[in-house]
Amino acid sequence: MTRLTYERRIQLLALAAGFPGSLIAMILLWHGSYSSGAVWTLAFLIFSLWLGFAFSLRHRVVFSLQTLSNLLAALREEDFSMRARGARSDDAMGEVMIEVNALSEVLRQQRLGALEATALLRTVIEEIDLAIFTFDNSTKLRLVNRAGERLLGRPEGRLLGFTAEELGLGACLEGEAAHTMELAFPGGSGRWGLRRGKFRQGGLPHHLVVLSDLSRTLRDEERKAWQRLIRVLGHELNNSLAPIQSVAQGLESGLLSASRSSELQSEASAAILDDLRQGLGIIRSRTEALGRFMAAYAQLARLPQPKLLPVNVSEWISRSIKLETRVRVSLLKGPDVVIAADADQLEQLLINLVRNAADATLETGGSVQVGWSR
Repeated sequence: MTRLTYERRIQLLALAAGFPGSLIAMILLWHGSYSSGAVWTLAFLIFSLWLGFAFSLRHRVVFSLQTLSNLLAALREEDFSMRARGARSDDAMGEVMIEVNALSEVLRQQRLGALEATALLRTVIEEIDLAIFTFDNSTKLRLVNRAGERLLGRPEGRLLGFTAEELGLGACLEGEAAHTMELAFPGGSGRWGLRRGKFRQGGLPHHLVVLSDLSRTLRDEERKAWQRLIRVLGHELNNSLAPIQSVAQGLESGLLSASRSSELQSEASAAILDDLRQGLGIIRSRTEALGRFMAAYAQLARLPQPKLLPVNVSEWISRSIKLETRVRVSLLKGPDVVIAADADQLEQLLINLVRNAADATLETGGSVQVGWSR
């Protein structure tokens, strides 16, 4: 036997509720002293009202349930913009609608928070200066950030779906979860720090691999160590050169005065004094040159950290080469490129390079050309 639907049961209950009253009214009409026309008219009216109220009750109950079903379907489809109208707290169906509306608002807030958190996480992953990769359980790449794209030398669309072995990252999924290793990639090679972890997405296990370039950190530390060494050597050499230069100048002045005196006018004495004067002059000039050399290196060691700002390459090169007036410098124009760099330090670098090129050109008779490309 087929089970009756909920709508059919509601309709039958509504008909059954009105049947006793309608039946009694019909009996009273037939046994009353009414004309046949009045009896049939009233009977038709009673029958119509009975059926009308029954179907109206069915429609109102079913319509409310269909509205509730549509709201729940919208929540399942993650559409939290729909709301039930006429929600009241003084009836049972109204309370249900109020709770559904409240549930929709809570889910909307949670979804908005999840989207914002996901967007923030995605931004952090893209901007962080670490290569980040995620692999599924079959070691196929599922996510990579911009640092990872630069490291592998390909955009994301040409990387996703490849296995770790095909990308040269197979060794990163083996061994300890945190260690250092020597790796070579299209975008760089050297010593890398590896961090590996596991997480689940969609109920499936995934692997997270993070690579940090330790070579650059080591180079920075080495550069800082050399800068400290240069400062120490410069300080010690300057302390030693200062008295040597002072003594040489004093002796040179004393010999010059003695050569003019009447006591040292013989040819032998004059020759000795001349040799001493030349020797002391050489000592003084070399100590001065060495002092300038150490001062230049000390200045290099004290260079401030670069202030990275947008720099137009074309304007920077055009402005810098105009300062060289001894030889003609040809400009080979390239694409319009804007880089993040310290404009002052870059200008000083290019000025020195052009100056060295001009010095070599004056000796060999060549030409100086400056250009750029991506």
